[in-house]
Amino acid sequence: MEAIDRLLRAAKISEIEQLAGLAETAAVVGDISRFVHALQRERGASSIYLGSRGRRFATQRRQRIADSRQAETTLRQRLEEWATPQTDRAPHRLANTRLLIRVAAVWHGLDALPGIRLEIDAHRLTADDAVRLFNRLISNLLSVIFEAADTAGDIEITRVLVCLFHFIQGKELAGQERACGAFGFTLGAFDEAHRQTLRQLIDAQQRCFETFAEFASADLASRWRRELDQPVHGAIDRLRELATQETPLPGDLDDPGEQWFAIATQRIDAMKGIEDRLVEELQHSCRERIVQTERDIENGSGPQEALNGEPWAAPLNLLLEVPASDQAAGLGALTANTMDSRFSRSLIDLVQLQNARLQQISDELETTRRTLRDRKRIDRAKGLLMTHRQLSEDEAYRLLRKTAMDQSKPLIEVAQNVIDLVEMLSSKRL
Repeated sequence: MEAIDRLLRAAKISEIEQLAGLAETAAVVGDISRFVHALQRERGASSIYLGSRGRRFATQRRQRIADSRQAETTLRQRLEEWATPQTDRAPHRLANTRLLIRVAAVWHGLDALPGIRLEIDAHRLTADDAVRLFNRLISNLLSVIFEAADTAGDIEITRVLVCLFHFIQGKELAGQERACGAFGFTLGAFDEAHRQTLRQLIDAQQRCFETFAEFASADLASRWRRELDQPVHGAIDRLRELATQETPLPGDLDDPGEQWFAIATQRIDAMKGIEDRLVEELQHSCRERIVQTERDIENGSGPQEALNGEPWAAPLNLLLEVPASDQAAGLGALTANTMDSRFSRSLIDLVQLQNARLQQISDELETTRRTLRDRKRIDRAKGLLMTHRQLSEDEAYRLLRKTAMDQSKPLIEVAQNVIDLVEMLSSKRL
C-alpha cells in the first residue's frame, strides 16, 4: 500500500504541474482571443477599403490597425516566454513538437503583418489576397489554442474548452459571413454560388453555437439566449433572407453593403463579451482545480480515492477549427453567370477548404462530446441514488460500478437504467 500511496501522490503532483501549465496556456488563450478579434475587425475594414479602391473605411482601417498592434504587443510578450529557455523550471510545460511549430507559424505571420499592411496601403493586394492572408494568420492563432488544449484531462476544464472552441469557431464563421455578405450587398447582387456559401456559413455557425449552448454553464447559456433576443439578430436574419433568396435584391435598399457590415459587426462585437467570459471561466476552472488538488494532497484524501475514478476526459486533438458536424462536401463549379472576381472565387474556395478540415476532425471531437454527455447522465444517476436511497456521492458511484461489474454492462448503460427506472416510477405515481 505504501508504494501505491507514493505513486498516487506522485500522480497528483504531476496533475498539479499539468494544471499549472494549462493555467499558463489559459492566459495565452485570452491574449489570442483578443488579438483574433482585433484582426477580424481589421480584416473586414481592409476588405471594404480595398474593394472601394480606398474611398471607404480609410479612417476605420487605421483605428483597427492600431487596435491590432496593441493586442499583438501583449501576445508577443506572452509567446516570448515560450521561445526563451528558462533555468528555474522546465521550459514549455505544455510544449510538444506540434505546438511549438504552430507558435513558430504564428510568429512568422506576425512578422509578415507590417508588409501586408504596406501592400494594402499601396493597393498592390486585391481584397481576395488580403482576406486570404488574414485568414491564414487567424487559423494559425487558433491552432495554438487547439494544440495546447490536447493536455486537458479534467472533466470540468474539458467542458469549458469544448464550449470555448465551438464558440470561437462560430464567431470566426460569422466574420467570414460578414465578408461574403458585404461583398454581395455592395455589388447589389448574389449569384447562386454566393447564396450557397452564405447558407453553409449560417448552418455551420448554428451547429457551433448549439454545441456551445449544450455544454455551457447555466449563466452563459442564459446570457447567450438573451443575446439572441436582441434586435440586431432580427436585422441580420432579414438581410440574410434577402441575400439567400433567388430573386434580385430590392432596388430601394440604402447603402446595403455598409448597412450589412455595421449590423454584422455589432453582432460579432457582442459575441466577444461571451467569449471573454468563457476565457475567464477557463482560467477560474484551472485555478480552482489546482487548489482542490493541493488540498487533496495536504489532507491525504485525494490519492487513494483516485483508484475509484474514471478517466472521463478524453484529450482534445483540435487543430484549426472546431467542427460543425456533417457539412456538404463542396459547392460545385461556379455557374456561367458567376461574377468574374478573384475575391469571389476565394470566398468559395475558403469554405470548401474549411469543409474538408471540419470533416477531418469531426470524429475526434465527437468522442469528447459523447464523453461529456455520458458523464452528465452518470452524474444524474448518482444524484437520483443519493436522493432515493440516502447515499453519499461516493457510495452512489460505487453502487453503480458494482452493478455494472456484476451485470457485465457498461457503466453508462447501468446509469441510464437507473434514470429510466426512476422516471417510470415517477410517472406511475402521477
